Amino acid sequence: MRHGKKINHLGRKAAHRHALLSNMASSLILNKRITTTVAKAKALRKYVEPLLTKSKTDTTHSRRTVFSYLQNKESVSMLFGEVASRIADRPGGYTRIIKFGDLRHGDNAEMCLMELVDFNDIYKKEGAEKKAKTRRSRRSKKSDDTAEAEVEAASAEAPEAKEKSKKAVKKAAKKTTKKKDEE
Repeated sequence: MRHGKKINHLGRKAAHRHALLSNMASSLILNKRITTTVAKAKALRKYVEPLLTKSKTDTTHSRRTVFSYLQNKESVSMLFGEVASRIADRPGGYTRIIKFGDLRHGDNAEMCLMELVDFNDIYKKEGAEKKAKTRRSRRSKKSDDTAEAEVEAASAEAPEAKEKSKKAVKKAAKKTTKKKDEE
């Protein structure tokens, strides 16, 4: 049974496994896609995704940390230059594994293509609008927008009506938030 065993050792000693993952990560960053086995790709995903996240902040500390994993100056400069600018707005999930239907002839290993998501032009949606970031608070954005729209409409009216309408808008906004809190 595999209770608590999260690391796939890939049939290698620790030093060999770290060297393998480091070389594969460097190749992935430099070439944007590599062909490998599914087991290695899944292990590489866990290895390279934190490095891609760390590359979003371009500091000396993060560069040194990433270099300690990759041991390749060209891949580090490519990561913090071209790759980091493309993945800047993505909140995770930087890699994609596409399984091939065929198996490797020598040992029948499942093969796959591993690639960086933002560098594949085939899957990109042309002209797709970016979704707004989701809010995680209880207040809804609709009540704020409607209250602001009513205040702007009131400001276009006469000055005497401005004060009365602002008070009415504030009362209405309070009532809507109370109803939503009760729900």
